[in-house]
Amino acid sequence: MGKLNENSAQPPQKFTGIKLGHPKSYAAGIPAILSSLNHIKKEVGVVNGVKLLNKMNQFKGFDCPGCAWPDPDDKRALLSEYCENGAKAIAEEYTKFKADPKFFSENTVKSMLGWSDYEIGKSGRITSPMFYNSQSDKYEEISWNGAFKLIVKELKSLDDPNEAVFYTSGRTSNEAAFLYQLMIRKFGTNNLPDCSNMCHESSGTALSETLGIGKGSVTLDDFNHAELVIVIGQNPGTNHPRMLSALRNTKDAGGKIISVNPLPEAGLVSFKDPQKPLEWVSSGTNLTDLYVPVRINGDLSFLKAVNYLLNQKEKSEPNSQFDWDFINSKTDGFEAFIKDVNNQDFNKLVKNSGVEVDVIKNAADLIGEKKKIIVCWAMGLTQHKNGVANIQEIVNLLLLKGSIGKKGAGTCPVRGHSNVQGDRTMGIWEKPPLSFLNKLGSVFDFTPPTNHGYDVVESIKAMYENKVKVFFAMGGNFLSATPDTELTGKALKKCNLTVHVSTKLNRSHLIHGKDALILPVLGRSEIDNQKSGKQFVTVENSMGVVHSSSGSMNPISENLISEPELVCKLSCFLFEKEKDMWNLFMNDYNNIRDKIEAVIPGFESFNERVKNPSGFYLPNNSREGDFTKTSTKKANFTVHQIPEFSLKKEELIMMTIRTHDQYNTTIYGLHDRYRGVYNERRVIFMNEFDMTERGLQNLDKVDIVGHYNGEKRHANGFLVVKYPIPINCTATYFPEANVLVPIDSVAEKSNTPTSKYIVVTVHKT
Repeated sequence: MGKLNENSAQPPQKFTGIKLGHPKSYAAGIPAILSSLNHIKKEVGVVNGVKLLNKMNQFKGFDCPGCAWPDPDDKRALLSEYCENGAKAIAEEYTKFKADPKFFSENTVKSMLGWSDYEIGKSGRITSPMFYNSQSDKYEEISWNGAFKLIVKELKSLDDPNEAVFYTSGRTSNEAAFLYQLMIRKFGTNNLPDCSNMCHESSGTALSETLGIGKGSVTLDDFNHAELVIVIGQNPGTNHPRMLSALRNTKDAGGKIISVNPLPEAGLVSFKDPQKPLEWVSSGTNLTDLYVPVRINGDLSFLKAVNYLLNQKEKSEPNSQFDWDFINSKTDGFEAFIKDVNNQDFNKLVKNSGVEVDVIKNAADLIGEKKKIIVCWAMGLTQHKNGVANIQEIVNLLLLKGSIGKKGAGTCPVRGHSNVQGDRTMGIWEKPPLSFLNKLGSVFDFTPPTNHGYDVVESIKAMYENKVKVFFAMGGNFLSATPDTELTGKALKKCNLTVHVSTKLNRSHLIHGKDALILPVLGRSEIDNQKSGKQFVTVENSMGVVHSSSGSMNPISENLISEPELVCKLSCFLFEKEKDMWNLFMNDYNNIRDKIEAVIPGFESFNERVKNPSGFYLPNNSREGDFTKTSTKKANFTVHQIPEFSLKKEELIMMTIRTHDQYNTTIYGLHDRYRGVYNERRVIFMNEFDMTERGLQNLDKVDIVGHYNGEKRHANGFLVVKYPIPINCTATYFPEANVLVPIDSVAEKSNTPTSKYIVVTVHKT
């Protein structure tokens, strides 16, 4: 079973029999097909598997519950408009295994705490509402009305609405998210933290300040026209596999790709398209033209070094590097920016980036000769103290080149969960703009609260300090997704009530308040019938396209309800005089969309336009080259200081990463095929030089100690794996290593936890 501390919120220390192979030189291909089929066969069976895959991401089908990468606007692949991880996600969602009342009667919470996150997740779909009985230490079945009455009793007993926190994961549909935030604001609080706080909040903050919108500017078609795509701080082969097709299209059209990442990931090297059998036996498409192996958090120094070289060449060869028409007509702050560039110490930038000078010069030469440039990024840039600065330096580069607001060019933050961007559009935000609140209040005839609420980090602290007594999560695995696992666990345990709206069991259900509820809901793939008939919901992908999603499979339990139905039924108990309104929403989701249209700009004729199988694009000023929404009415250059690296002897920089067999906190399997690690998750990747310096051999057992402001955090029981990662850098998987992320170590402005920059020491056991 492995070591288990009953008072710990961490997964148990348990090795599962590691096997090492060679890192892969390409992504997808036959291994991806076999892996997908294996998961489908094991979880749902062949017949149901075929039914599911035939509908996923298809017109009039359901949206993949995985990432937010967009589908093509025009035609879809007949049988495979999905990736390996999408197949795993839908197999998990519609699994034949059940965590039913009998399952819970046979397992105490204490016993399940000794399971790994993989074992917990494999328990199956939850089939009935469950209530925690502290006497038996078991979850027991409760009626839906009984659960709603308990929630309302606790909420109405609070001295202040701000003593409740309402979390949202990125899978929640637009309709559910809109109703959820309406219910919460009618209750009287803006405590609406969501998974964006932990992932792309830095992107939204950075882009809003500089370009006037917190979303990316490109469309999927732009990849067909780009002369250069820079992929930085992102591993698309594992986290967004369908993006590889877009990168392949860039290469087919004659474009180039620069990959900037501490690890040489397979998906950044080569791609074998599963939809093209001829590629299965070939070497595939070579994607990366230039690989830039930055040290962890060396990205800002690398970007500033590139801008320095572009400026030097522009001074010697005027009009060769910069788009002066764009700079002069569309931007503000260039003088301060270029003064800072001129004052930079190029040698220091090179040293801080961890990149060889010739590689930086090659990158600058490639960038300098291109005009249509897309830059894609993910959490490798956002989860740093200087996360906002990282993104704004990307904007600086694109502004110099005039590469925003034109076909084949622009910003591309690659979002995680499938509707995380849509949730924010719907008002899931602890800091909503007054314009949104005023419109919401006008349409629904009430006065929404205007004080900013708690984000994720602030919510954890508030729970720990007894300022919050009720925690309600609409999806997600809050404990395993958040930083400082032990503190988060203690915070959740202090609540009077914790409520989790879920499809499957996760560790958050086992680290709970004095009272606890698990409320099971329909998955994306399942049919949602209400009084007016079969319903559909909508989502917004990474590129601002809103489209419908309609389940096609019978629900795995007749005791499940949809998320919109759950919010409506709970609201009927919470606001008894408004039952008619909430029942109207529940009976026909078209009524919800009518109200979304009335409140949120860009949703005009919502119910009509969403009938288009491809959906419709929301307005995007940055995409149109209109920057009048910023404070200066122009696109803004910004100036940032490079981060200083000052490690003590024996200290290393650690970042948390995913395996290829997981998506966010969901663990599909125990393999990390692309990196050559099999049947084990408790590993730490280290540079051979750092291993030698510490007297470590491959597969030595170590404990990891995190160091922050004199505090120490411990994650024990990991195996050393030699890997081509820059010196003084390491990588470990989350959620196992999240305990090492300090609650107070956050990005400036966005308050995002710094999960990609943790100072650690490694100790052999």
